[in-house]
Amino acid sequence: MRERGRQVAWEPSSPERTWPGHSKPAETTSAALGSEELSVLFDRPALGRAEPVKSAETAWLKDLNLDQLVAALTAGRDEHYDLARHLSSPLDDVGTVRYRQAILAELDEASVADPVRSFCEGMEGVRGLLKGTRRFEHRYYREGWLLEAASRYVEGVSRLSEQLGGLPLESSGLTKLREHLASYCCGEPFSTLASEVAAVRRGLQAVEYTTAIRGNRVTVSRYEGEQDYSTEVLATFAKFSQGAEQDHRVRLPELVMNHVQAHVLELVARLFPAAFSALDRFYAHHNDFFDPVLERFDREVRFYLAYLDYIKPLRANGLSFCIPEVDEQPSEVAAEEAFDIVLADERLRTAASVVCNDFSLQHRERLLVVTGPNQGGKTTFARAFGQLHYLASLGLYVPARRASLVLPDQIFTLFERAEEIATLRGKLEEELVRARSILRRATARSIVIMNETFSSTTLEDSELLGRRVLEQLCDIGVHGVYVTFIDDLSALNEATVSMVASVDPDDPTVRTFKIVRRAADGLTYAAALAAKYGLTYEMVRKTLSP
Repeated sequence: MRERGRQVAWEPSSPERTWPGHSKPAETTSAALGSEELSVLFDRPALGRAEPVKSAETAWLKDLNLDQLVAALTAGRDEHYDLARHLSSPLDDVGTVRYRQAILAELDEASVADPVRSFCEGMEGVRGLLKGTRRFEHRYYREGWLLEAASRYVEGVSRLSEQLGGLPLESSGLTKLREHLASYCCGEPFSTLASEVAAVRRGLQAVEYTTAIRGNRVTVSRYEGEQDYSTEVLATFAKFSQGAEQDHRVRLPELVMNHVQAHVLELVARLFPAAFSALDRFYAHHNDFFDPVLERFDREVRFYLAYLDYIKPLRANGLSFCIPEVDEQPSEVAAEEAFDIVLADERLRTAASVVCNDFSLQHRERLLVVTGPNQGGKTTFARAFGQLHYLASLGLYVPARRASLVLPDQIFTLFERAEEIATLRGKLEEELVRARSILRRATARSIVIMNETFSSTTLEDSELLGRRVLEQLCDIGVHGVYVTFIDDLSALNEATVSMVASVDPDDPTVRTFKIVRRAADGLTYAAALAAKYGLTYEMVRKTLSP
């Protein structure tokens, strides 16, 4: 220690002090588990390296409005979490889906979610401080931010371990995390980190100094019990106080240390060498203190939290979500009170109601053939069917009260698209090319959704093409939805099930948006033709009105 009361001074004209460079900070030892050995998204480490669906193969994401869901879940969230990749990587392994479902169910409980959310919020602050250590040039400023980051990290990890330790966890993923936390917190690396954080902070908190400014000269000295003028100033102005006043102070953005402050800090370090040498050593030994397993957990658990945040207002408005039964070849593909999750989110923003629907495919039934009036909810129903299977393949809750679904190997859609000049193909030809691609690639585990396909041609050709496509889909054994205006296709064979967009029985012009299982009534195409050529009752009456 230096002599008590020693002073050091700096003048602007003095040359800046040059500090010796540091060698590369040593890395700390990782925890007992490697970063690839514990994941809350994958029960087997190799699955964590699976690539997302290629962009060229994800046209169905847009057809099903799932691109909007992905955008909503990732909006405003740090790319560090890799949410977009995980949301674009459907699983084809039933075991991993169930692994996620169990974790999601526990994170849906406040007793588990609250500690995890608190931990994640704390780690956001830690990462922000660590970014600062790379951004700032001044040595002690950088080292101080690292110390603060490590302090928050120790506090957050210790608290999470304590809170999860008393919970009756059942999911494999969170149980393993709890075990890792307990082992890690008792291990030598974390114990050393925690004790050194406390020791260095105690040393720095004991630093007290005074500054004296005379002209362009700044003198820094140890605090020797001099009078604290701040107390005297506050007491002087207290008599002018007129009670509680509104706080007009403006919070300024973080200021980078200027050259005067930097030199003052260097002078303080010369007065208190022991405290700042300890800070130097801490920075050198703990520059990489974040445990890889916990860093991965912090990143991956956002996948669940983001989805739970998204569906929270939907559930608050009475809409049901459930963990579906999922299998590669289920005995039944069904759902009760299912709905389009993206449309529901939009409608609830405007306080509009959401219509739910049921469906069921049993035994040899494979395809729902949906007919009914235009704008009666057919396309929305088809999208909901696809969304259910996609969300199930991510291991997430699905928008339904109950559901039993296929775990698809692929999802295919054929929705109407505008003609593209670049392809030099007409609308019908383009649909035929896309349909052929689906038929070549689909398997018995695939989900296929076709929406008013071949409607640009004649009734005769549209029926012929639709029949051929449906027959091949049935031969392959896919599950799916085929929306059409041709009623005869709904009774093609035992693999097809007729569903109809219903209307108000008292007023056939009013759509109910309920899709019900019953035989087609033969009026759909007539209504479609009348609307196409302006021959509906309303259109004719308007035309003939004076």
